Amino acid sequence: MTSPVQPVHHRSVTVRGHEIHYREAGPTDAPVLLLLHGFPTSSHMFRDLMPLLADGPRTLGSARAGRYPLRLIAPDHIGFGRSAAPSAEEFDYTFAELASVTAEFTETLGLDRFALYIQDYGAPIGLRLALAHPERITAIVTQNGNAYEEGLGADAWAPVLAMIADRTPETEEPVRGIRSLDGIKWQYETGVPAEFRDLLSPDAWHHDAALMAREGQDAIQLDLIGDYGSNFALYPDFHDYFRTTQVPLLAVWGEGDEVFVPKGAESFRRDLPNAEIHLLPTGHFALETHAPAIAELIGDFLARRVPLRP
Repeated sequence: MTSPVQPVHHRSVTVRGHEIHYREAGPTDAPVLLLLHGFPTSSHMFRDLMPLLADGPRTLGSARAGRYPLRLIAPDHIGFGRSAAPSAEEFDYTFAELASVTAEFTETLGLDRFALYIQDYGAPIGLRLALAHPERITAIVTQNGNAYEEGLGADAWAPVLAMIADRTPETEEPVRGIRSLDGIKWQYETGVPAEFRDLLSPDAWHHDAALMAREGQDAIQLDLIGDYGSNFALYPDFHDYFRTTQVPLLAVWGEGDEVFVPKGAESFRRDLPNAEIHLLPTGHFALETHAPAIAELIGDFLARRVPLRP
């Protein structure tokens, strides 16, 4: 007899006067996994993963066979998804500010201990949370969520690094294409082998592109991209956090990603020798093709490294 699929709830809270939309699933007394999305998407990227984890993915290995239910919480960052998107004149679109708002979001929901799932922009946001409150973080799952210079794909990052170094109308122009429909579709399709291409839903990039086309998004996204260099400056602090805490870390990485390349996943072992690294035959948005496999890896990892509370 199979377990019923857990429903995903769509909720919102107000933080600093801004509405934060979030998805939630799973038992309220289960260990929490906070899922932080990347650019250019939203909590929509977790639509397939959340029911699998909330239901308690069957862990790997006969010795650990069983269920490990989770409480999943996936907010949309300010400026993304269904959360508030104040103009760039009204809100300071920096990674420090997004991390600060996310910290207040967790406090509003009463989350005092949680594991992190970080992807793309979610990585520096989540790792800033970990620096500020290391005692709250039980584990990290990084899915193409980078923390090392080696993880930056040279070609994909060239125009972004040029804009970070010298933000002018001329350096901004190539970066604008990243949030176009073609630019977003490229992120979904690149690095995905032909055998998995028909698992990609066009709904995903059309959904993201529609939200990225809203009024004000040009300035919002340029400000965030221009601020990305502040994350590079924190890389040494992230590495020190890893070495000091030896936080349990699982990397489930689309090996075909040209934005954050596999060396980014492998580099975690430099500071976390016990990090578990899995390179999957897919691209930047690995959940689009490998959600069941990733759910199984997460269930097994957390069951071993973050035991259920008695």
